[in-house]
Amino acid sequence: MDKLLLKSSALLTGTVIGAGVLGIPYVVAKAGFLTGLITIIVMGIATLLLNLFMGEITLRTPGNHQLPGYAERYLGKKGKMVAVLAMFFVIYGALTAYIIGVGESLSALFGIPALIGSLLFFIFVAIFIYTGLKLIAKYEFIFAAIVLALIITISFLAIFSGQFNATNLATLDLTKIMVPFGVILFALSGAIAIPEIKEQLPRNRKKLKKAIIIGSLIPIFAYLLFTFATVAVTGSQTTEIVTIGLGQNLSESMLIFGNIFAIFAMLTSFLPIGLAMKEIYMYDYDFNKIHSFLLTMFIPLILFLIGVKSFIQVVGIAGALFGGLQSILIVLIFWKARKKGTRQPEYKLGKKHFIGLLLILIFIIGILNQLFELI
Repeated sequence: MDKLLLKSSALLTGTVIGAGVLGIPYVVAKAGFLTGLITIIVMGIATLLLNLFMGEITLRTPGNHQLPGYAERYLGKKGKMVAVLAMFFVIYGALTAYIIGVGESLSALFGIPALIGSLLFFIFVAIFIYTGLKLIAKYEFIFAAIVLALIITISFLAIFSGQFNATNLATLDLTKIMVPFGVILFALSGAIAIPEIKEQLPRNRKKLKKAIIIGSLIPIFAYLLFTFATVAVTGSQTTEIVTIGLGQNLSESMLIFGNIFAIFAMLTSFLPIGLAMKEIYMYDYDFNKIHSFLLTMFIPLILFLIGVKSFIQVVGIAGALFGGLQSILIVLIFWKARKKGTRQPEYKLGKKHFIGLLLILIFIIGILNQLFELI
């Protein structure tokens, strides 16, 4: 594989792989491993197709944009408004979930109340977001590679731990197939990276399709391995932050190692997203630095303090409702871009009307299922 293709693929993989992986084993165990396996595969294929749709959208459109920009160009101002609202809710959902998750991991490590752990984490990341230090964001690709390596390491440690129980994997209940939907969609989403990948390939845009395919498949296989290994060990005792239960079932050293990994994964996911959110307020909406910082940091803190305490629930809602809405927008924009795009793309997927309708149907079912659970 040539270096440019590797770098481009890695950018997508690095965007996708993050703290969302920590919640997948819990929802898969809740649904039944074989049920969750089906959901991961189906959603993996769905997000791969969405990423390819997004790639063709970027190639058919002159200039550089993100999803709200493409939505405005092809769906009008209302389309842009929906895209912006969905993006904001996904970001705030992620930031809130990480505040919750790190608090639980610090509690498992040091025995302190989870509330104190969350507040300590909030103070730590707030310093980075306020100063604008972009160390994590600048090396996001490297940190994502470390997270991927740790996922594989923990998976093999679990498989060869002596606590691997294959009977935990022989569970199937198709009535629960939507249980993991939101968390898995959240963990697999990465279309936001596609425009940036296109920018990395100014003279080699024919490689974009292959980069998207490779970059989308690696997280799917990593999540399958991680879920297979951890659910086999923890079974019905799988915790919302999987490394907590994994450590409790294996050893104190795994509890320490696993939760350090969890904190690292959530930290390296929080900072780039938080910095990006602050810059959206500063550059797109002309807020000053202090107001942008306050809007970025204190909305998730307030959500946490008023009682939002479930990592899985927050990630599931962000993924199912607003990730699903973003996904539907990508399909609609793709159809419009095929008609109204003014640039000849380096690859063409065809009309894909049936596949697009099927994807929209899947995401609508996911949204309605999540709304039904909230009622």
